[in-house]
Amino acid sequence: MPQRLKEHYQEKIVPKLKEQFGYTNVHQVPKLVKITVNRGLGEASQNAKALEASLAEIATITGQKPVVTRAKKAIAGFKLRQGMPVGIMVTLRSDRMYAFLDRLVNLSLPRIRDFRGISPKSFDGRGNYTLGIREQLIFPEIEYDSIDQIRGMDISIITTANTDEEGRALLKEFGMPFRDS
Repeated sequence: MPQRLKEHYQEKIVPKLKEQFGYTNVHQVPKLVKITVNRGLGEASQNAKALEASLAEIATITGQKPVVTRAKKAIAGFKLRQGMPVGIMVTLRSDRMYAFLDRLVNLSLPRIRDFRGISPKSFDGRGNYTLGIREQLIFPEIEYDSIDQIRGMDISIITTANTDEEGRALLKEFGMPFRDS
């Protein structure tokens, strides 16, 4: 299953992008480097159960154990001390990355209510794309009864593309449903 997207990239996407952007070398063609899934947990500093539930959820969605991110410095206004857990993140590479992207594009995104496509404006200027998801229920691995609270997450797709145009072309070929702006 995870090989499907990788083969599609090598057989279909590489030749198409080479022709579209006039690349002379295969290594100039943009490719996916990694996908990071990040969830900020403001309440985790007071509530250890929220942290545990989120760790289990993200591990189920991505198939990889998340890392707890901790506060770098204390902020009294947020009742935050240095070293307190403030979020969790996972970095996916190679086969897990392709498997996750496949599930995201083909299963999860179409399950979003009133879905008309994702914004083509969320590129960072260097061909990387970040997408915010409001609820974890769009992933088929998550059961409605097992969650304690609806939480979102940020998904960043890092590519080797030099421009947003190249990054958009790459992700469009992978099947990302961009809406017409």
